[in-house]
Amino acid sequence: MLKTILITIVVIIAVPLVLAAFRPDTFRVERTALIKAPPDKLYPQINDLRMMNTWNPFTLKDPGLHGEYRGPATGPGAEFHFAGNKDVGKGSIAIVESKPTRVTLKLDMFEPIEGHNIVEFTLVPQGDATQVTWALHGPSPYITKLVGLFMNMDKMVGGEFESGLAMLRARVEKKD
Repeated sequence: MLKTILITIVVIIAVPLVLAAFRPDTFRVERTALIKAPPDKLYPQINDLRMMNTWNPFTLKDPGLHGEYRGPATGPGAEFHFAGNKDVGKGSIAIVESKPTRVTLKLDMFEPIEGHNIVEFTLVPQGDATQVTWALHGPSPYITKLVGLFMNMDKMVGGEFESGLAMLRARVEKKD
């Protein structure tokens, strides 16, 4: 009986550890929305971190968020360093590349879990609208693979992306 219990415990522990080892070494989460505005109306909302933070659901989660902007106001070199509640965490985001059709940012998280990832916004004209894609991708270390067996990052982060794209849409589609 004791032997059966020990074998069961070992299997319960070993199976997730082995499954995690076979998960992909990288991850990608993305969401896309069609927004009735030209890219030149959307681009400033993304290329300026101050403007982005007025519709970014991650910064809006914590009214007590402490943040500091560094570098230029827009474009490459613009940075936002933040520390917030457990839902927001502590880290920084910086624009590393900026074109009217694509803005690439580097996201460095230090809390609650350390991670160093890339955020991309792509703007593709579609007639009188723009297809906006918000993506996050990066390496998936073993601990992330293990946590991923129990938590669905695509649903967690993807839901925030959907919310943010909806807020961006509301902001740029409103009548002036």
